[in-house]
Amino acid sequence: MAIPLGEGAVLGLVQGIAAFLPISAEGHRALAQLLYGGEAEMAATVLLHVGTLAATVVVLRKRVWNAIEEGLRGIGRPALLKETPGGRDASFVALATVPTVLVGLALKRQAGESFGSLALIGVCFLASAAVVAGTKLAPAAGAEGARTPPEWASALLVGAAQGCAVLPGLSRPALAIASLLWLGVGTERAFELSFLVSIPAVAGAIALESRHALHGDEALGAMALATVLAFVAGLGGLYAMRAVVVSGKLQWFSFYLVPVAVATLAWGYARP
Repeated sequence: MAIPLGEGAVLGLVQGIAAFLPISAEGHRALAQLLYGGEAEMAATVLLHVGTLAATVVVLRKRVWNAIEEGLRGIGRPALLKETPGGRDASFVALATVPTVLVGLALKRQAGESFGSLALIGVCFLASAAVVAGTKLAPAAGAEGARTPPEWASALLVGAAQGCAVLPGLSRPALAIASLLWLGVGTERAFELSFLVSIPAVAGAIALESRHALHGDEALGAMALATVLAFVAGLGGLYAMRAVVVSGKLQWFSFYLVPVAVATLAWGYARP
């Protein structure tokens, strides 16, 4: 069954904004689907990810291009993966993708089942609130006495954190950025790395899900609108997120997440 135009617009806006702010796009999309009394078409889900992926590439285009260029050159000259910024980005993203895939696959079934569980979604929102609130206590980059772990270990940790975000209510940006900040990475670098590592994961999800998309009676107009809105809202969300992370105000989102979590839990309790 095709999604209505209005629902497509709502899903596009929700995906575009929540995908980049530390408030969980999956959690908000699950609430939107429950509110509408159904599930979005697979094709709509795929195109929502296409919109947010495009926004990420546009905003981080220089970093993305350098990572691709130096990463490919690094195949023939491995030293470039350590000597150049693009090479280091490429190796970090490649390493982080491994645990992301493994953890994501391990939690995939539970994630699918939890889309209808308001109790689990609410608990995951609370966990995201705790994560962003905890960044207030994260050590400053280069602080005296701080120990920065090897980059490979940081990449694996960030990748595992990103993989956990398949559960609705757990925010991928919150987990990734908080992990980097606690590892002593600077705010600007933490912002860029957190979204660079998301690109292969989102692209892979699009490739896997697209096999089941665009079959049957689909509302192409509604899906096109959702994709455009996800892209436009995503651009705004990314620039806003950069400002928040760089200014050290990530913990402010806990004041949004806690009420949302409480409301979600209350809805689940009252729901027949």
